[in-house]
Amino acid sequence: MAEPVAVIAVCGHEAAHGRALDGVVDAGVSIVSSGRELFRSIAAHGRRNAETVVVPMTLGRDPELVADTARTLRAVPAGERGTTVLAEPFGTSQHLVAWLRAAAGRVPETSALLLTAPSGDPFEDAELYRIAALVRRYGRKGLVEVAFTGGDPDPAEGIRRCRLLGAQRVALVPAAFALPDVPEAETAVDRAGPLIPASALRRVLGERVADARRRWREHGDDGVAAGLTAAENHGHSHTHPPGEGHDHGHGHPHAPDHSHDHGHGHPHAPDHSHDHGHGHGHGHQHDPGHPHEHGPGPLHTHHQPSAPGADRVIRSIA
Repeated sequence: MAEPVAVIAVCGHEAAHGRALDGVVDAGVSIVSSGRELFRSIAAHGRRNAETVVVPMTLGRDPELVADTARTLRAVPAGERGTTVLAEPFGTSQHLVAWLRAAAGRVPETSALLLTAPSGDPFEDAELYRIAALVRRYGRKGLVEVAFTGGDPDPAEGIRRCRLLGAQRVALVPAAFALPDVPEAETAVDRAGPLIPASALRRVLGERVADARRRWREHGDDGVAAGLTAAENHGHSHTHPPGEGHDHGHGHPHAPDHSHDHGHGHPHAPDHSHDHGHGHGHGHQHDPGHPHEHGPGPLHTHHQPSAPGADRVIRSIA
C-alpha cells in the first residue's frame, strides 16, 4: 500500500482561486489560493511532519502561479516546511490545446466555439488567442473565438461577434477549470464542459504527485529551482520596446572596426555580467564593419537560461 502523502492544490484565477475545484478533487486534497493561504498550509503540514506535495493548478496560461508557489515554499522556514516538494504544474499550454480539441469534438460542427477563461494579464490573454488558433487549425475547422470573464471581449461580446460572423449557435467552452456563465437573455447558446471530467482531473493530479515524489526520492530534487524559473520568459520580463536600445556583450567575436552600438544606458563589462541577474548569448557572428544597433524597430527579446530540470516534459494528458 502506498505511503500516505498530503497534497496541496494551489489555485489562481484559472480555478477561481480554488472555488472551481470544490467537490471535484479527492476529499483529502487541500485547496488553497497562492500567497499567505499557501504559506500557512505548508507550515501546518510541516509541523505535523507530513510528506507534502504542492501542485500548481494551472492549465499552462499562468506560469507566474508556478513561480509564486516556488517562492512561497522557499520562504517557509525549514523547520516548518518538513518534506515538502513542488510538483510540475497540472497542465501546460500544449495540454490545454489537446483538452480543447477534445471538447470541440463534443460540440455540434454547426456551432461556433467560444473559448472562455477568466481574464489574466495581457500576456496570458494573448496566449489564449494563440491556443484558439491552434485548436481551429489542428482540430476544429469552423469558427473559434475567444472571450474573457472579467475582461475584453467578455462572453456577451464574444457571442455577438460569433453571430456577426454567421454562427447560428454558439458553444461556450471553458479554457479553465471554472465553468463560464451564459449571459442572461441569450438564446441559441450552449455551455460545454467541464473542460476536464472530474475522474480525469483526479488522475492527472495523482500523476503529478507521484512524479514529484519519485523525483524527490531518486534525485533529491524538491522542484523549487525549476519552479522559480517558470515565468522567466513570460510578459515584460525582458522585452525592449521600439526606441530602447540595449547594450549587451553578445559573446561573439567582432573585428576591430566593428561598430556595435546599442545605446541602452547601462553598459556592461566585457564578461557580460548583469547586476540585474540575466545573461544573454546571441550566438551570431558579424562580418567586419557590420553595424549592430538596437534602435527603433522590432521588439528585442532575450531568452533567459533555465535551471536544470525546468524543461521537463509533462507526459500525460486527460
